[in-house]
Amino acid sequence: MSMRSNVAPSTLEVDLVDGGIVVHYLDGREAFYHGPPKAVEKSITTPPGKEVHVLVTDPDGIEGVMTYVNDRNTHDDILETTGVGRVMLEGTDEEELFPGVRVSTEAYSIRVEAEPAMVDGRVFVFAEDEMSEHAYELVAGEA
Repeated sequence: MSMRSNVAPSTLEVDLVDGGIVVHYLDGREAFYHGPPKAVEKSITTPPGKEVHVLVTDPDGIEGVMTYVNDRNTHDDILETTGVGRVMLEGTDEEELFPGVRVSTEAYSIRVEAEPAMVDGRVFVFAEDEMSEHAYELVAGEA
């Protein structure tokens, strides 16, 4: 398996629709993430072994940036043509994906934390494999 590197995301068009979220890639393709996302306060630790994608949108959910976390399957050039970013974490690494949004590893799981007051928009987390799909939206806690 070849080494994978971090790739910076580009701004992508997003549609929040009944039943999920559509992300329009720069190369004309699109991905549908089944939902609606479950609201979770500030952080989520994904089930172990899942592919994890983090989408940070503008407040209206019209555009955003998508980042794959620890994706070892997609080649850098494909990510660059689609506009999707990637961050690779090892051990106890922690990385800021976007101001107010951090990711880290917890054993075989990925932890995504958001500080909603710092994020001028919405934060969605998708965790999936061949068996199941999970969709979350990180929201502010009750005051």
